[in-house]
Amino acid sequence: MPMRHPRHPLPPAACARRSGWDGRGWLLLVMLMLTLSLMHGSGRAADTTPAPASGLQLDIEGAIGPATTDYLRRGLAEAQERGAGFVLLRIDTPGGLVSSMRDINRLILAAPIPVIGYVAPGGAQAASAGTYILYATHLAAMAPGTNVGAATPVSMGGGAPPRPPAERPIDPDADGAPRAPPAEPEAPPADAGTSKAVNDSVAYLRSLAQLRGRNADWAERAVREAESLPAQAALAENVIEIVAGSTAQLLAQADGREIRLGEESVTLQTAGAEIEHFEPDWRTQLLAAITNPNLAYILLLLGIYGILFELMSPGAIFPGALGGIALLTALFALNMLPITFAGAGLLLLGVALLVAEAFTPSFGVLGIGGLVAFAFGSVMLFDGDIPGFALDVPVIVLAAVLSAILLVVILASVVRSHRRRKTTGDEDLLAHPGTVLRWRGTHGQVQAHGETWQARAEQALEPGQQVRIVSREGLTLVVAADDAPLQST
Repeated sequence: MPMRHPRHPLPPAACARRSGWDGRGWLLLVMLMLTLSLMHGSGRAADTTPAPASGLQLDIEGAIGPATTDYLRRGLAEAQERGAGFVLLRIDTPGGLVSSMRDINRLILAAPIPVIGYVAPGGAQAASAGTYILYATHLAAMAPGTNVGAATPVSMGGGAPPRPPAERPIDPDADGAPRAPPAEPEAPPADAGTSKAVNDSVAYLRSLAQLRGRNADWAERAVREAESLPAQAALAENVIEIVAGSTAQLLAQADGREIRLGEESVTLQTAGAEIEHFEPDWRTQLLAAITNPNLAYILLLLGIYGILFELMSPGAIFPGALGGIALLTALFALNMLPITFAGAGLLLLGVALLVAEAFTPSFGVLGIGGLVAFAFGSVMLFDGDIPGFALDVPVIVLAAVLSAILLVVILASVVRSHRRRKTTGDEDLLAHPGTVLRWRGTHGQVQAHGETWQARAEQALEPGQQVRIVSREGLTLVVAADDAPLQST
């Protein structure tokens, strides 16, 4: 059996040449893998570069009321659903209701995203309640030509605001140097109610200032002395953080600033951010319309007069239905507005007297008294010291004129009813002649007013003869010949 010689393994170099690989191939492979790794890492780095956050803009314009609170609540919820990085709150308000302002501040303080307050455009203001809202925002800014302050609360039904201490002359010392006057306590407010309101507002605004790291001393002066500041002075006093002439400038200056959002510190990324505007929906617009004092007042009158006309003319249906809807809508609106009890009482008294004039004619006495009470009640219905929540004088005049016209119509109908001939009862019966149907002696039957009656007379009568009715005795008529003289019975 032939022997097999073992095969000798090839040297490594020969193997490399046979397989087509050498040291340079391995080197190229390693370099390719390193290149791909670097490219993948750079791609991931590019993907993790933070993009500018988008923002949602909300606007506070005009007086602050229940509709403003509803709009802010919906806007902040929408910003959270969209994943917005911040909310830009543009403010231009003369003030408004304290209850609505506190509701708005609760929403801002509980917001999970930063809220940037911006008093703009030029000429805008954040007065009264607007000052509290600006202090509550995470970052406060103003445009040139705007102002903030005058945050003294207004008491319902009057009450003078607190007065600043009067200036007193400075007496010189013996050496001629001026001597500071002795310290005296500040004059107390006009009444206890005003004092409580002012002290409560001071504590509230100071707490907001301390929360946001702003000037708490000026906040107290804004409440006690109604102090107000323009934009640059507010920046110098540490009332705000930014003065910007446009939204783009505001976003550029706000970028990179660190704010406190709850218990965490958040760095704003606003440079180049896209801003979307949030418009109020139809429900908010309807609420804003019916809570306008002028419209609420008109709806109240429309409701009262609609129901009054329905009572005066039963079966008309439309005035009563329209009046009921208007009255319920007005009561819903007035429940959220700052009305005074004295004004509401006088207004209702005036309407009640006008209604009494319609059903119990007094020839104008009740009506004129009702008109006077109605006019005074309209003037006093809303507290005129709260910005944006007062009746316009033309509306009051128009309502008084319409009420006067209603009074004239009522009086005219009363006069006509007194002059009109009666169509029922004995007086109407005596005014109509009768015809003898049957007669015997002094008794018989006559037809009068379309009806057949038993009758008697002092003389004999003939069937078909015309008679006049002298009186009625129960179910019997006393008649006389039409040509006979009238006798008293």
